Amino acid sequence: MSINLLTKTCFRAMGGAIALAAIAVAATPSAASAADAGSACGFSGGIRHVVYIQFDNTHLLRDNPKVPSDLTQMPHLLNFIKNNGTLFNNDHTILISHTAGGILSSLTGLYPDRHGQIVSNSNVRISSTGTFSFPSSFGYWTDPVAATGTPTVPLMVGPDGKTVPAPWVAFTRAGCNVGGVATANAVLENTGTGATGDITKVFGSGSPEFIEAQSSNAAAFGTAARALAQTDFVGFAIHCAQAASMCASGHDDLLPEEPGGYTGFKGLFGAKAINPLVAGGPVLNDLLGQPIADPFGQPGFPGFDGMSAAVTLAYVAAMQESGVPVTFAYISDAHDFHGVSGNQHVAFGPGDPGYVQQLRDYDAAFDAFFKRLAADGLNKDNTLFVFTVDEGDHFAGVQKTNCNGVSVPCVYGPNEVGEINANIDTLITHQFPTLASSFLGAPAPNTFTVHGDSAPTFYLAKKGAGPLSQTDPITRNFERTIAGLTAVNPYTTQTDILMERMADQTGMKAMHMFTTGDPNRNPTFVFFANPDYFITDFPASTCETCINPLFAWNHGDIQQEIGQTWLGMVGPGVMHKAASDVWTDHVDVRPTMLALLGLNDSYLHDGRVVVEALFPSAVPPTLRTHAGVLKNLGEVYKQINAPFGNFSLTAAAASTTALVSGSDSDDSTYVSMESQMQALIAERDVLALRMKTMLDGALNGHAINVAQANQMIAQGKDLLNRTKALLP
Repeated sequence: MSINLLTKTCFRAMGGAIALAAIAVAATPSAASAADAGSACGFSGGIRHVVYIQFDNTHLLRDNPKVPSDLTQMPHLLNFIKNNGTLFNNDHTILISHTAGGILSSLTGLYPDRHGQIVSNSNVRISSTGTFSFPSSFGYWTDPVAATGTPTVPLMVGPDGKTVPAPWVAFTRAGCNVGGVATANAVLENTGTGATGDITKVFGSGSPEFIEAQSSNAAAFGTAARALAQTDFVGFAIHCAQAASMCASGHDDLLPEEPGGYTGFKGLFGAKAINPLVAGGPVLNDLLGQPIADPFGQPGFPGFDGMSAAVTLAYVAAMQESGVPVTFAYISDAHDFHGVSGNQHVAFGPGDPGYVQQLRDYDAAFDAFFKRLAADGLNKDNTLFVFTVDEGDHFAGVQKTNCNGVSVPCVYGPNEVGEINANIDTLITHQFPTLASSFLGAPAPNTFTVHGDSAPTFYLAKKGAGPLSQTDPITRNFERTIAGLTAVNPYTTQTDILMERMADQTGMKAMHMFTTGDPNRNPTFVFFANPDYFITDFPASTCETCINPLFAWNHGDIQQEIGQTWLGMVGPGVMHKAASDVWTDHVDVRPTMLALLGLNDSYLHDGRVVVEALFPSAVPPTLRTHAGVLKNLGEVYKQINAPFGNFSLTAAAASTTALVSGSDSDDSTYVSMESQMQALIAERDVLALRMKTMLDGALNGHAINVAQANQMIAQGKDLLNRTKALLP
């Protein structure tokens, strides 16, 4: 079996900040210069700045009924949103929800089938000979992916096989410098010096940066020298407006497949180039007063795992103060122990003292952040603030009932916190030896791997001949068999049935998990499992079932606690509603922001403008003239097209029924249900395209046809009813 890389959300790279000896940091730029930094941007509605923050695994809802939620334990952030804007408490993730896919859908307004990360945080690709490769989902926007036996395609691949448009372009074309603070694929993600490496691509072969990276990559593992190139070049970027003086010494910001062209733009990449501009020297302090550095004390990027609120918000504030009025930033989760970069990763349970302390530190950072921005002249009257999260989680562990975490700490003993690792190879070998003989071991004619997850995707192939089709009898036997997989739960000692839902490629199309841009990365089927379990085939030594205390927060799965998240917006044009239960998901963020800013993208969004929380005067006339009709159209559109909408979830249930049905001699139920589902999905796709074309057209100034809108609303409701009829 092959190696699965980067399947864990919290490990994008080595990370964490450590305390250093005090180092002088240049004075903060004046409030006047910070407030004026957005004057060149062509925004509407009095907006001069954009502050976008995306959390990793930070919850509005309680994970333990007695323990206050993550956001409740960060009152400075929660109150800022609720007192000044709207907190959407019925937001939703994509499928499969992991850091890369969630951030990228929020940044672009596109579902995974249109930006390529249908499974993240790494992909699996099946070659023409039935071998597997595992490219990371994290790479710079223009990175390619390639492996023997598969065509070279863009990592960020659209349905047409080309690189999808970059999210900073709408802003730089409007005259804004745009900062990326650990933002997925908008910053350098590797120090490669090969032909397709980020260093080669951005800085050029033979450049000083290239030479440093070559030397760093050749140094011994675990040394300061080995870490230096990542510390200097990865994690931070500034994409400049055309002819911006900030990037006069920068490098070409190359987007060769950008619609309409993208020439004459430059960028700055890495702390080595950015720190002198935003900190006046090589070192920037975080908001709690500690120098930001790697594990060896080298100033610069602390690793993605080290992007705590104090670190991330310090870079956001410094960029905003230094002529970068648009910042997109990532904050690492608080429910895992980060400590000093390079420490052993350990998961916390709800109310664990370490978890509570990290949330307290995050809250202190937000308190300092809002005060610093206010002193700079950035506030709800001139700045659009967006706060969201890339995924929800399920806590795998013992729920404590004798504590609240805040006044009474929750104390966990050994084997009380941790996901249940399950070795899929061992389970199949012991429970289904006939299936194992066909797929496992050198003599087997077929092979498979999984993308390790609580919702593992399976990739089936015939050795020497490439992927098995979804209707191949071998595939169908595998699916029917695997549906009965069980495991002994080490927490309860009970035997659990692992499968909760399954979907083959037909079902995945309903959930936007199937891409035409790179068919080699499409799974054969997805197995939505009991969320306590993390099912994997790597490493081969993984226990059959055992508690893994390093990870305890599972996501990617289909359960509501994982799929339902939150979104906060504050700023000119955003109503002060405190809270809203309007149904939204990741892809709605982008068009809603653009409506407030008066900007446009060069492509059709999958999301819609959430007009319910915006003042009519703040949006284009075409969004307010028939706001009620657009609201109704948007609501039905989300339910037929969103991964966690009614159509998708019903399709997942129907796909499960179809996949577990039949036998080798009679698969008629599967064939019949597949045919019906394919017809409904094709109908959905046509209707969804018409709906989003109208919704996006209204964003871009095109008047809607009310009669057509009402007709589509009726068609959408009818489609949902007919889809439900598929279920027993």
